[in-house]
Amino acid sequence: MTGGASVAPHAQDEIMPNRRITPEYIADHIRRLLRDGGSAPHSEEVQLFFKEEVKSRGWYTAELRKVAVRSRRSIAREMGMDFLVQVADQLFSGRVLEEKVFAVFLLEKQTHLLGEKEFRLFASWLDRISSWADHDALAHDVLAPMLRAEPKRCRDAFRWARSRNRWRRRAACVALIRGVRDKMFFPEVVRLSGMLLADDDDLVQKGLGWLLREAAKYNPKRTVPYLMKIRRRAPRLVLRTACETLPVATRKQILRQRTKP
Repeated sequence: MTGGASVAPHAQDEIMPNRRITPEYIADHIRRLLRDGGSAPHSEEVQLFFKEEVKSRGWYTAELRKVAVRSRRSIAREMGMDFLVQVADQLFSGRVLEEKVFAVFLLEKQTHLLGEKEFRLFASWLDRISSWADHDALAHDVLAPMLRAEPKRCRDAFRWARSRNRWRRRAACVALIRGVRDKMFFPEVVRLSGMLLADDDDLVQKGLGWLLREAAKYNPKRTVPYLMKIRRRAPRLVLRTACETLPVATRKQILRQRTKP
């Protein structure tokens, strides 16, 4: 998400109104805040970054996160984490980009406080994805740290990799990245690559390439030989993305003598 506008003056008000509240009420309050504080010209510019149609309010990411963090503190203090999760669930149900990213910002860096019930809920959000932006926010900033904390959840990633839903297949890759940066999940990366190398969806290929790039960056001793092994059958997009952070000589060696276009 790239476009944006400064927070409207009334958006500085407390997120918790002086009345009996429900998660639905707070979510609607946030939706109004996002609508009134956005910028129509910037919302049109945001569309340039997507192939699919995206509905945007035109917010800068930094400003959106600032409002979300303030809202999170207020909601968690007054109503607790379960209520916060319910608000996020409401916000991730629509098609407005900022609403979904706001939901992720409410949960960002809070996943250590949540458990299996919440993980199942967040995984179900993959069926609500509208674009790569809300997908990657969810997969990288919510699902990935939860897989990192409980590696047994990688079983879900393998199920996602077999899905007909492109966003679940991409999530299978992106959700492993946090663990890969800690030199975890190399066998899982190899298994996942075997499942997705033949996938012809470019967004899935980019997700797999991203995962392999992080593996090559943080665990090159194991990943570079693997890239050499798969270089003749890996799609060009996957392999070139995977090699981006490697030394020039290593990158040239991996990319040399490829036979698959």
